Amino acid sequence: MVRSFISRRIAATIAAVVVVTSATAGPAYADPYVPISGAGSSWAAPLVYQSAANVRQFGLTVNYADTGATDGRNRFRSGVVDFAVSEVPYGLDAFGVSDQPPTRPFSYVPFVAGATVFAYNLKVGTTRVTNLRLSSSVLAGIFTGRITAWNDPQIHADNPGIALPPKTITPVVRLDASGTTLQLTSWLAAQQPARWREYCAAAGLPEPCAPTMVFPVAAGSGLKAFAGSNGVAGYVKSALNDGAITYVEASYALNLTLPTAKVLNTAGYYTAPTAAAVGVALTGARINPDQTADLSGVYANPDPRAYPLSGYAYLIVPTSTASTFSAEKGHTLTAFAAYGLCAGQGQAEALGYAPLPVNLVRGGFEQLLRIPGGDPAALNLATCANPTFTPDGTDMLLSTAPMPNPCDQQGTACGGLVTGAAEFLQTTVVPGALTITVAGSGVVLPPMALTSDASLLSTAGMLPAVTVSDTRAGNPGWNISGQVGDFSDGAGHVIAGANLGWSPVLVSKQPPQVVVLGAVVVPAAGAAPGAPVPSGVGLAGGATLATAAPLGGNGTTMVGAELTLNAPTSTPPGTYSATLTFTVI
Repeated sequence: MVRSFISRRIAATIAAVVVVTSATAGPAYADPYVPISGAGSSWAAPLVYQSAANVRQFGLTVNYADTGATDGRNRFRSGVVDFAVSEVPYGLDAFGVSDQPPTRPFSYVPFVAGATVFAYNLKVGTTRVTNLRLSSSVLAGIFTGRITAWNDPQIHADNPGIALPPKTITPVVRLDASGTTLQLTSWLAAQQPARWREYCAAAGLPEPCAPTMVFPVAAGSGLKAFAGSNGVAGYVKSALNDGAITYVEASYALNLTLPTAKVLNTAGYYTAPTAAAVGVALTGARINPDQTADLSGVYANPDPRAYPLSGYAYLIVPTSTASTFSAEKGHTLTAFAAYGLCAGQGQAEALGYAPLPVNLVRGGFEQLLRIPGGDPAALNLATCANPTFTPDGTDMLLSTAPMPNPCDQQGTACGGLVTGAAEFLQTTVVPGALTITVAGSGVVLPPMALTSDASLLSTAGMLPAVTVSDTRAGNPGWNISGQVGDFSDGAGHVIAGANLGWSPVLVSKQPPQVVVLGAVVVPAAGAAPGAPVPSGVGLAGGATLATAAPLGGNGTTMVGAELTLNAPTSTPPGTYSATLTFTVI
């Protein structure tokens, strides 16, 4: 077996241990996991990819394609993939487009949580407004074309003491079917039912006007529609579109550095879409008998810290075997999903999401128990490393999430947005930092086995995600490289480091970043220690994992790699270790 233990400096090092057996043919052991595949949500993809990369160290192979939630549901219904990820359940009608559920038994598992935010572009003179507050009545007015100027008295009531400009509001909605549209229209229908019904009638929709995945654009409403989250957020981001506002997933606003509005909640406080505020809100979520989400308790959560437009994407899973889904696949899928609900949630906030609270993790476990072949022992809150609760299931969110600023209570002015007085301003650009970290505490590769032509011993596996965070002023770009030493068993036997190669994989990056993966490094074919190898073969001489261009490095990038290690067939059995060092400059 190969083990990697990770230490950290400005370079990160990975110590690899390989077990060589005396087997003469075939794999040295039977892997209890089989590969599985899934498809779906592009919004949830960074966290899904991260969890998939992390579980490789445990012997799981999870292949995911972020083809969009609709395509993921279609592929799952057809049996093409083993699971899907979607913000939208089956059965909703997008203006006559049927989305029938699969004929095989299935269930929904809460998996990736986040917020639908209102991102905007608004200036007073040359000053950018960054602390806008909006109520459901104002947002309903904006997105139904009833409130058309930023200096409207209703907006002023949400922002007392702030002189907003008499600019035209440009509301921007999704042209295509989306989970964010379903979230917004569900919230509007619940919070402002009369206004929503009136607008639906103007748009020519029949009663009752149910929440929808496709936003209806009524004639004369002034709404602009663009496809995709990048489409709506990109339009609002443009300097030419001062006065524009849209609804979008929080991660897109974060990546484009768009300000987002604080939204008035049931308790009478304007709250920002922080991970804590989303988590607190989702403690009010309930799961319907058909396992879909009931977010009415989220929209009306009485906690003053709750952000009302909070929700989650589903992991859609089979609950019976079929010709394309076996109990062995169920075993792997359950293990992957359990990791995603537990330790995987620890990376949610860094990627622009919110960790799922205990009520949804508990509900997820109940559905995972229905997957054939799963291990019930893996579904235990006491061993679940989710950051929002303790091993005994005690919710930590409600005791640790910060209270809102008292001045964010309805009717109170915080001040400091934009004022009519002149004020001397001063700021300092700090140097920032370039850091590197490696996920997990170890990598386990399978024992080495003979290749099909019996010429080599070989093994392969996944490098944990290497995270590069760059906040440096000037945005100079960066390069991350890796170099390995020889593997040794401590008894004088060595596997040359040149026998280790990799194929770099981009796990995630932020949209403004320009990241280029390093070239595939082919491992030597069982080179002896000290023997010369061609230039560019193996990692003993070092190789680039990824590079960020100047002006394209600021932000957070996660990079992994497929590792391949070869050894001569004459290698004595034993446990061998080496250190792979990453350096970022």
